[in-house]
Amino acid sequence: MIQQAAAETKKEDELKGKARILVSDSMSKEGLAPLLGQENIECVQENADNVDDFESYDALLVRSGTTVTPEMMDKMTNLKIIARAGVGVDNIDIDAATKRGIVVINAPDGNTISTAEHTFAMMMSLARNIPQANASIQAGEWNRKAFQGVELRGKTLGIIGFGRIGSELAKRARAFDMSIIVYDPFLTQERAEKLGVELGELDNVLRTADVITVHTPLTKDTKGLLNKENIGITKPGVLLLNCARGGIIEEDGLYHHLESGHVGGAGLDVFEEEPAQNNKLVSFDQVITTPHIAASTKEAQLNVAAQVSEEVLQFLNGMPALNSINLPTMSKEKFETLQPYYELSKKMGYILSQSMKSPVQDIEVHYSGEVTELETSVLTRSLVAGFLSTRIDAPVNDVNASIIAKERGITYGEKHHMNALGYSNLMQATVYGENRSFTIHGTYVKEYGPRIVRINDFNVDFYPTGHLIYIQHSDKPGVIGKMGQLLGKHEVNIATMQVGRKEEGGDAIMMLAVDKEASEDVVEDLTSIEEIKRADKIEV
Repeated sequence: MIQQAAAETKKEDELKGKARILVSDSMSKEGLAPLLGQENIECVQENADNVDDFESYDALLVRSGTTVTPEMMDKMTNLKIIARAGVGVDNIDIDAATKRGIVVINAPDGNTISTAEHTFAMMMSLARNIPQANASIQAGEWNRKAFQGVELRGKTLGIIGFGRIGSELAKRARAFDMSIIVYDPFLTQERAEKLGVELGELDNVLRTADVITVHTPLTKDTKGLLNKENIGITKPGVLLLNCARGGIIEEDGLYHHLESGHVGGAGLDVFEEEPAQNNKLVSFDQVITTPHIAASTKEAQLNVAAQVSEEVLQFLNGMPALNSINLPTMSKEKFETLQPYYELSKKMGYILSQSMKSPVQDIEVHYSGEVTELETSVLTRSLVAGFLSTRIDAPVNDVNASIIAKERGITYGEKHHMNALGYSNLMQATVYGENRSFTIHGTYVKEYGPRIVRINDFNVDFYPTGHLIYIQHSDKPGVIGKMGQLLGKHEVNIATMQVGRKEEGGDAIMMLAVDKEASEDVVEDLTSIEEIKRADKIEV
């Protein structure tokens, strides 16, 4: 008994000053190598269901097998960081982690090569009928004429979404002497030329490409991006690929064009509902499928584990988390002072991104008044993260926003001024594109919260949240009435309305807060009103 007590005391002494890390899902020693053998780190591999000393851990490493709930975080009272060895963080309650001051990180680019290679493998398989020919051989047949394929050389590859994976895919396509045309609303002409690809509108890509692959995030805007209507304008015999997210290619629309013979073949790694059991698309001989394995390679699994292990080590040694999903780390007191401006800056980023739909090359942020006494670099990163979050096929946060902006060819900077135009604090943000710019001014008023007080040259005053509609119009009698009648026809109720103008009878704007998200039909009908020059829905 005395020897056991002495051994336990010795172990407790050894653990003092050490950070404890719980690895609750299977990860190889190679992936955990950055953490193993560190004198100030104890790494414990144990299923979370079997752990009873949660409060002793400083860090948690998971894959998709562990669901990190608020209740689990409450037990882990010392938890400082959660690391997801992969891209998706659906199994982690991000809001709960943020409220508890826990940093959440992932490995956003660990499976880039894996997914690009899988997509190319699917393309090759479609072009040469490899799965079908293999099945024929296994059935005891030898039917060479039935599986005549096509060469990729000289064909045009259409890439929809040109982030990390799309860029890697383009490199491989060039090696096969393919022409490449890209649709990405946020890719500038200058950057497209630098990367050696042709930039086109969506319809242009669909009409031009022999092979089309999608690599966008699945959002409200990209769900059904390829559908029954626009698949119909593609070349007869086109090959379609989706190794990104199920639902980007509308399955009913794809089925229709496969049945008619217009689509020559499809390669699908993802589906609208998974597992894809009894999916009607698999009934076509010209459709090849895989069970969501584009990122499943030994190298990718090793890379994502090693990436988050290295970042956890750096974080526990006092370095910032470069791939944080939520807020940057700072003291509670400092964050409480910064928080209202932080929320304002993020909302300003959202509004700028949705108001300036064309490619952006530069973001400039100006601070005036009391806000200049704070850590404005955090606010600038927050604004840039908000701006990029609806444009990027990867989680964007305050820390990695600068890296992603650089990858996208977007520069940003900040300046401080004395003149706050009569406000106690003022933030001005301008985004610059190739042919236009867009500017908004925001302020924080303690009694009223964050406010947007100027859009371009128009004075307004509104609370930036919820469902908004931004309208540019001519200042003529009856415009507001026409707009109101049209929204009433669509059963869209106006909560508040702000109107700004420079001079009577000239250009004017409206910012409407409505009770539900405006559909594309509503926006299109608004622009059919003669006096309305532009209408954009904005979600904040």
